[in-house]
Amino acid sequence: MTAMDPLVPALAGLVVDVVWFLDSCEDDEVDPDAAVKMMESVGWTLLRLPPDQRDRFLRVLADLAEAEPDPARREFLESFPFACGLVEEEEA
Repeated sequence: MTAMDPLVPALAGLVVDVVWFLDSCEDDEVDPDAAVKMMESVGWTLLRLPPDQRDRFLRVLADLAEAEPDPARREFLESFPFACGLVEEEEA
């Protein structure tokens, strides 16, 4: 894929949005155990990416956060790598 491939940012954004949805759902909307299992599965899958693909994913997340007009979604995009264990420390 080329650097300009729109599929990667679109899919990265969808992954973040699904995790955000699961994280913000009330217990009567989504079973909490099922939500946790799905979020753990997403994190596990992302951690298994080869280092170059993980770095690309992180760059795409940073680009999405920078361009995001919604402050709440921007904050979630910025915290996502830390929350999923993709980076050791949350960047300030």
